[in-house]
Amino acid sequence: MASPSEPQPLLKIFHDILSKRRTASTLRSLTLTPPTSVDFSSNDFLSLSTSPYLRDAFLQELHGTPSFRFGSGGSRLLDGNCAYAERLERDIAAFHNAPAGLLFNSGYDANSGFFACVPQKGDVVVFDEFAHASSREGMRLSRAGRCVGFRHNSVEALREVLRDIIACDALVKGGTRSVFVAVESVYSMDGDLAPLREFVECLEEMLPGGNGYLVVDEAHATGVVGPGGRGRVCELGIEGKTFARLHTFGKALACSGDQPSLAALTAPPPPQLSLHLFALTKHLHTNLETLKPKCKDLASDQVLLHLPAEVPRSPIFSLLTPEPRSLARYCQDGGFMVRPIVSPTVPVGKERVRVCLHAGNTEAEIEGLVARIEEWLDQIRVGKLRLGGPRL
Repeated sequence: MASPSEPQPLLKIFHDILSKRRTASTLRSLTLTPPTSVDFSSNDFLSLSTSPYLRDAFLQELHGTPSFRFGSGGSRLLDGNCAYAERLERDIAAFHNAPAGLLFNSGYDANSGFFACVPQKGDVVVFDEFAHASSREGMRLSRAGRCVGFRHNSVEALREVLRDIIACDALVKGGTRSVFVAVESVYSMDGDLAPLREFVECLEEMLPGGNGYLVVDEAHATGVVGPGGRGRVCELGIEGKTFARLHTFGKALACSGDQPSLAALTAPPPPQLSLHLFALTKHLHTNLETLKPKCKDLASDQVLLHLPAEVPRSPIFSLLTPEPRSLARYCQDGGFMVRPIVSPTVPVGKERVRVCLHAGNTEAEIEGLVARIEEWLDQIRVGKLRLGGPRL
């Protein structure tokens, strides 16, 4: 037995693991964002988290409702249900032109819960290789017989996977076994959009029996893509051809959090639900119109290192660079909050600085970020800047 002065075996294991990560610059740590920095990093695309109108609307609701509860009191199946939750579900369904909506505590919760429960024994789940970890967690818990990935955003790769499944599964071919195709409408690292209409056409062609079901994660499209921020599915008019859609409150709508399932979890409290409701119904369209032109301005400035060949229509895009930590640190030192994205979050050779635009960013702030990046490039060219650096 170890003496009190000696590290316990488990603690020593963790100490060694953390030391290796620190040496490899892969140790993550919590940091506080300086309050004076300009946000080009967060998912608060519509700047609702700092909206005075939203704050005033919430306070007005609070003062006008003497019976307002600050806690839910339990799971929705027991005592945690409330009028806000049921009204929000109805409004969500109407807003997104869907027959019904179901509220979860988080997008992670909804994705993992859906794929863990909906695919039945023997069913097949086909997913884009860049599908979110929450969907993959649900697949891991699923009763589905197979879960198969396909090349990112490739209609032909999806067709090939479906062709192989049909060839070896008579029930799928006969239309009595289901195939779920999991994709995202907007991907979080590059901001690229999925070819949803083409995916629908591929499913209808390959599975004419109607047993192919498209499931679309719209987390990064909510509030910023489609009419009034309703998402890519509504923009394309394929609501009736999509089996399920995920919309989250934790990004453009500036609320919510991640907690793990519906039956046993404490429900979101009424203050949070009322904030979602106001954000959903009052602010999307106005702030979206503020956001779009700013996205174009920054994305069209080709001096920003290497942009993807097609600059995405979403407010997310990436500056590809082999020195993401150096660029991010230089921008942060200048008062602009951006983050480096490195392996294993993205593949080796695809390192980048991720830039997110917000409705609250001013023209001067955008110009300042561009100037700071140009300055970094100049410093690199004349050899005045040391490359590399700790993980941020």
